[in-house]
Amino acid sequence: MRTIRNDQARRYALGAQGFIEGRAGGRVDVRHFRKVIDQILLIQLDSVNVFTRAHYMPFFSRIGPYDRDVLDEWLWSSGEMFEYWGHMASLLPSDQHRLFRWRMNHDWQWNRAEKLIAEQPGYLEAVLDEVRAKGPLRTSHLDDPGEKGEGMWNWSNGKVALEMLFIQGKVTTAARPNFVRMYDVPERVIPPEHLNSPDLGHDEALAELLMLAAAAMGVATADDLADYYRIRTPAARPVLRRLVQSGDLEEVEVEGWDRPGYIHPEATLPRWAKGTALLSPFDSLIWYRPRVERLWGFHYRIEIYVPESKRVYGYYVLPFLYEGDLVARVDLKTDRRRNALQVKGAFAEPDIDKKKVGRALRKELELVAGWLELDDVVVDRNGDLHDHL
Repeated sequence: MRTIRNDQARRYALGAQGFIEGRAGGRVDVRHFRKVIDQILLIQLDSVNVFTRAHYMPFFSRIGPYDRDVLDEWLWSSGEMFEYWGHMASLLPSDQHRLFRWRMNHDWQWNRAEKLIAEQPGYLEAVLDEVRAKGPLRTSHLDDPGEKGEGMWNWSNGKVALEMLFIQGKVTTAARPNFVRMYDVPERVIPPEHLNSPDLGHDEALAELLMLAAAAMGVATADDLADYYRIRTPAARPVLRRLVQSGDLEEVEVEGWDRPGYIHPEATLPRWAKGTALLSPFDSLIWYRPRVERLWGFHYRIEIYVPESKRVYGYYVLPFLYEGDLVARVDLKTDRRRNALQVKGAFAEPDIDKKKVGRALRKELELVAGWLELDDVVVDRNGDLHDHL
C-alpha cells in the first residue's frame, strides 16, 4: 500500500472538485454548467434563502458569475438533470436514473405515510392518477390536498402522498418556481433513453455510485465515499473491498489519517493547491465535516438550527477557500431592503495573514455581490477580519 501526504490528498480533492483550473474568463454558457456537473456529479438543494439558493453557489464557486436564469432553464427544462435523493434532495444527471432505482424500490418505512395508507386506502393511488391526468402540479392543486397543520414539517395528506410517490420514483420534479416543487410523472420529465435504461442490481448500483464518488473526491475514506450518495457505510465496505480486489480502486495510506483512503485510477495529482472561492455550506467539497477536518484541520458546523445565543459564528456561514486552503468564514445575508450584501461576521483561521486574506475575501465578496446584482457590501463589526475588509 503506497503512502501519500495529507497535502497531496488536499490537492487530489481540489482537482477532482474543479478548483484547480480557475474560473471562466468570458461568457458562461451551458457548456460550463455541464463541466461542473461532470466534476461534482450532483448539486444539493436547500430551501434556505437568507443569502442565495444553495444550488446556485457551487457553480459560482467554480466558474464565477453567470446568469442564474440560464442555469435554471437548463436544470429544469433540458431533460439532462432530474431531482431525487442523492446527497439529500439533489439534482442529478438523468443518465444516472438507473443508479437510484434500488433506492426507489426500497421498502421505505415512513410512519406518516403508513398511517395515511392505513387510514385512507387508495389515497396514494388516487393522487398518482391525478398527477398523471393534470401534472405538473403542486400540492394545493390536488382535488383533496387535506389540511396542513402548524409547523414546517406538519404536512397535509396530499404533501405526504406526493413525497412518498417521489421517494418511490413514481413522480418526479418538473420545475421549482420560487423553490416550490411541481410534481409530474417521470415519463414527461426524464428522457426515455434514461428512464427506460436497464435496471441494475443493488450491489452493481452501489459499485457504480462508489466509483463515481471516488472520481469526484480524489482520495477518500470509506465513510467519505459512502456519504457522497448517502449510502450506509456497512453496505459500502464490502463493495469497496471488491473494487480494490478487481483493481478498480486503489487503497492507500494517507499520513495523519487513522483509516485507509481510496483513489480512483483516473485521479490526477495537481502540482499546486489552487482555488479561491466562497463555499456554500452545501458544497460537495465540504459536505462531510469529518473529511474537512481531516484534510484542512477546519472545524465547520452549520448553525442554522442552533439557537442564536449558542451560535459561534452565525446563521449562514460560508467557508472561504483561498489558494487551496480554508482560511476564513463569513456569515452572509442578502439585505433585500437595502439591496446589499451584508457581512454579519468575518472570522479568520489561526496563523493566517489577515491582511492578505482580508484583501482576497473583499474581492470575492464584491464579485458575489455583483453577480447577485446588489449595490453594496456592508460589513458589520463582528469578527477579527472586519478591519481587513
